[in-house]
Amino acid sequence: MTDVVIIGAGVTGCAVARELSRYDLEVVVLEKECDVCEGTSKANSGIVHSGYDAKPGTLKARFNVEGNKLIHGLSEELDFPFKENGSLVLALEEEGRKGLEELLERGNKNGVPGLRIVEKEELRQMEPGVSEDAVCALYAPTGGIVCPFNMTIAFAENAADNGAVFRFGTAVLGISRQEDENGECFYRIDTGTDIVEARCVVNAAGVYADAMHNMVCEKKINITPVKGQYCLLDKTAGGKAVHTLFQLPTKAGKGVLVTPTVHGNLMYGPTADEADDKADTSTTAAGLNTVLSKASLTLKDVPRMTITSFAGLRAHEDGGDFIIGEAPDAPGFFDAAGIESPGLTAAPAIGAYLAKLIAEKLGASGKKDFMASRKGIPSMALASDEERARLIVEDPLYAKVICRCELVTEGEIRNAITRTLGATTVDGVKRRTRAGMGRCQAGFCLARTIPILAELLGKSEEEIEKSGHGSYYLDGEIKHTL
Repeated sequence: MTDVVIIGAGVTGCAVARELSRYDLEVVVLEKECDVCEGTSKANSGIVHSGYDAKPGTLKARFNVEGNKLIHGLSEELDFPFKENGSLVLALEEEGRKGLEELLERGNKNGVPGLRIVEKEELRQMEPGVSEDAVCALYAPTGGIVCPFNMTIAFAENAADNGAVFRFGTAVLGISRQEDENGECFYRIDTGTDIVEARCVVNAAGVYADAMHNMVCEKKINITPVKGQYCLLDKTAGGKAVHTLFQLPTKAGKGVLVTPTVHGNLMYGPTADEADDKADTSTTAAGLNTVLSKASLTLKDVPRMTITSFAGLRAHEDGGDFIIGEAPDAPGFFDAAGIESPGLTAAPAIGAYLAKLIAEKLGASGKKDFMASRKGIPSMALASDEERARLIVEDPLYAKVICRCELVTEGEIRNAITRTLGATTVDGVKRRTRAGMGRCQAGFCLARTIPILAELLGKSEEEIEKSGHGSYYLDGEIKHTL
């Protein structure tokens, strides 16, 4: 029997795993997909919210503010990209000033530092490209942007290096509560291929967290997936916004955000439409047109250099707040359910909170040899000339460019595959190195990435998948010609 099973390897599950790996506990993470960060955590805004939006007294407010304070230090400790660029909530009409004042008051109650309202002249100094209709804005200096892939992967790698076991391609089909000979509660988890027994369970299953919870708890919960569609623009548009720009909702509806990314792109989105299918991440022409149209309310000159679009699903629970903690009628079953925005920001704080509760419940002591730091994959695109020269001396494959758009080398790709919890798919390589994320969207590098994956994984090129579940690129015999 293991001590703790975590269901789901998104950002919340991986944050819990990383914090639990501080203790002398056996921790197993079950993930139905073939990699970490395959659900909501890979398809979101990448925003580190400051915490003015959530209603005071809610779990969203608490963990948002706490998580915001943790991310800066974690980005240095675990080596993932983060930038505190600040955010602005725009009032596009004078009537919106009252709404900004309400957000300011709410943020002050939540303990968000540095909030203030900036007027039109200062706003245009801060953001020269902002719409002429913007009359004032709420400025939150602690708002930021982060790479959601790398943050999740960093948590997971560090957890694994500290002993947590990740089992991919392992769905949870059933959970039952049991009692041992001493009357102590434990859980039996059916994966379809085996039974895993655990003293504690952490339910971090995203849009499926209601199904996990409802298997063992009398008080049922219900999660509705809310689809958000995004447009990602070329890096040549990245300088059009410095801060993350939100629109204060008006009579015409809720706006979309315009934000730079930590990698230098510009992004618009999301929409917010309830979905019937918890696996439907398709985009629509109507949804993307809505994104572009609403973005034009934020910027006076809206670039339309979209290089890709995508959609993610948020896990909205009927109660409207996070559900975090031990279920009242299921001892040892800990929920991290209904984790929608600002879930990415809140994840580090949720992880620390749940890990502390579980360690206390199980009487676990801290590890003396816990490794708090982790180094990411060296990036030739971000390295100085001196760093590039050193990397090439250490490994000449860092001089062989595979992805020209993002300047990703073979050395980086091999590192991504062979490191802790290494990539096993093309998308796994992409999220770890950015190979395929540039303007040509893998038109150049795909044919070079597949052979590297095949070699290092000991597979044929026909067996290499885009993202698991039979998503093969190639069919039939491959002819190699000179």
